[in-house]
Amino acid sequence: MVSVMWFRRDLRLRDNPALLEACADGAEDGVLPLFVLDPHLWGPAGPSRQAYLAGSLRSLDASFRQRQAGLSVVRGDPVRRVVLAAKSVGAQRVHVSADFGPYGRERDEAVEEALGEAGIELVRTGSPYAVDPGRVLNGSGEAYKVFTPFSRAWADIGWDDPADAPTGTTWLRLEEGTTDIPDPRLPADLELPEPGEDSARRQWEEFLDRVDDYDTDRDRPDRDGTSRMSVHLKYGEVHPRTLLADLRRKRSKGAQTYRTELAWRDFYADVLARRPDSARDYYKPEFARMDYDRPGEQLEAWQEGRTGFPIVDAGMRQLRATGWMHNRLRMITASFLVKDLHVEWQHGAKHFLHWLVDGDLASNNHGWQWTAGSGTDASPFFRVFNPTTQGRRFDPDGAYVRRWVPELADPDQVPDPHEPDADTRDLVGYPAPMLDHKEERQEALDRYERIKG
Repeated sequence: MVSVMWFRRDLRLRDNPALLEACADGAEDGVLPLFVLDPHLWGPAGPSRQAYLAGSLRSLDASFRQRQAGLSVVRGDPVRRVVLAAKSVGAQRVHVSADFGPYGRERDEAVEEALGEAGIELVRTGSPYAVDPGRVLNGSGEAYKVFTPFSRAWADIGWDDPADAPTGTTWLRLEEGTTDIPDPRLPADLELPEPGEDSARRQWEEFLDRVDDYDTDRDRPDRDGTSRMSVHLKYGEVHPRTLLADLRRKRSKGAQTYRTELAWRDFYADVLARRPDSARDYYKPEFARMDYDRPGEQLEAWQEGRTGFPIVDAGMRQLRATGWMHNRLRMITASFLVKDLHVEWQHGAKHFLHWLVDGDLASNNHGWQWTAGSGTDASPFFRVFNPTTQGRRFDPDGAYVRRWVPELADPDQVPDPHEPDADTRDLVGYPAPMLDHKEERQEALDRYERIKG
């Protein structure tokens, strides 16, 4: 029979369970590789994600062209376009990796219903996660609400070994109705990582040489201590179980810590799957009663890296320049917005999703909720990051700040990049602090006390 492989967040050939199932179905008559440019997802995506997705699609298309085929790309409502594509090639089944996000789940149910009316089956195999959301349950059959016991049960469930790319498959193409892969124009000076499955593998192999130091280096934005794999995981250019299989050969604390980060990714996906409202609303609803300030000029200064707090401004400028921000800086900048500027976390999460090339709804928004004190786990509101202290601790030589805040780059003019004095700020044109952190910290705690009851 003919089958369709509908790619979404799995833009790769290797270790792709849904693709292998599609190839098994289409062993005799062929497989149509399909991608749908969904306006519901494409429109809200910022320039970083649009450009990276387009690059990843071109990379996947090139992989199929090496096999005398190509990726068929169509634009429009998936409910209509997937059915039309399946009918045009006479497919009896459409294969996908399961999507557990709020929109993705509703979309797939609608597509499944429309396909069923046409006598075509939607087959879900695997997901973008090592362990699918909903599978990690406690002894009472309930989902975990705290990460540590979740991570232990997650490891006990385990995952399959990675699979090879399919071979010997006949690939099909749509004869009409396709569109060119878009080529979005990036803002000036925004540089993104190289997309594609091969790039993901090269990046991972390079990081494996450094993973033993991950436990100590991951919080240092002045060092090349992180894997930069989040974007490749976001678009499924590599599957997490591929990474976990390689980590199995490592016995260092750094490798164990990295494995824990992959568990966090699965945990937040699990939380969002059972609480889809938490993508936009407070996971702990009592925090909606807190007094927040109306976003205005201060929010804009935060977005543009003009707060006068060097470590905060460095993080926000790195985001605009690269579509990425070091995780330690994501926490520092989030804490500053919510607890120094008293702006609700949703405004920051939206800004991050606009610019982050690895912007993932579950990880991003629940990371924000954790920092805001309204999320899962032990995330007490009274944990307020002091930006100056954080800068001195995690960027002790000021290398990170000097790189991303050019006003403070010259050590002769700016001996202390984390706390330049007023004369130095005037000399180099760097703004004064927009607030008194000690005062705003107390104000945040006072507001919290008013909702505790």
